[in-house]
This record gives sequence, C-alpha cells and structure tokens, in this order.
Amino acid sequence: MPGTRKLGRTSDHRKAMLRGMVTYLLENGSVETTLTRAKEVRPLAEKMITLGKKNTLASRRQALAFITKESVVKKLFDTIAPEYADRNGGYTQIYKIGPRRGDAAEMAIIRLIANAPATEEKADK
Repeated sequence: MPGTRKLGRTSDHRKAMLRGMVTYLLENGSVETTLTRAKEVRPLAEKMITLGKKNTLASRRQALAFITKESVVKKLFDTIAPEYADRNGGYTQIYKIGPRRGDAAEMAIIRLIANAPATEEKADK
C-alpha cells in the first residue's frame, strides 16, 4: 500500500523529501533514487499529473500546495498533462539499475513515460 513506508525519517522530513522528488521528476522527466523511494514517489507524481489533466483553478491550487516550484506547476498544466489526456493512469515507469556501490541499496530510475506520437491513421478517423 503506497504511503506507508517511513524511509527512516520523521513525517515532516519525509513529506518534504517526497515533495522535492516529485517536483524534480516533473521538472526533469526522471530521477535516480532508491527503489523504495521511487515506489513512494510514483503515486504522488501520478496524482499531480491527474490534477493537471483536470485543469481547473482548484486543481491548480492543489498542485501549487504540493509542488515546490511555480514554474513546474505551469509546465505540468501546459505541457505534461495534455500529453497524457488520452491515458488513464500509468504515467511513470520504474527501472531497477542494480545495487549502489557504498551500501548495496537497490537503486532505480523513475521516469515519465513518453507517449507515442499519434499516428496518421488515428488522426484521419
């Protein structure tokens, strides 16, 4: 169940870290982190993209309350969310990349899925 991992941090620190990671993911498209953190970031990032798809004032304010940069919220509503307009969830992928050298923690890359461009056949129909 998402949102139940403590990640060895207090609740305030954990929330701030996850907000920062979601902001970074939406800003750059991918983040390299531990597998457990990636699994915690995924539902939060997908919720933000779903808010972006609604594109109402209330959803914009909810996104601004969570995402730490206004420029990222603008990018979310103007470019990222419209790309996923025809997709119902599943906006991110997690790739395992092996253990970290120092402490052998399982590392992963979480990234936004690039939607395939619409084919001409779909455009004609």
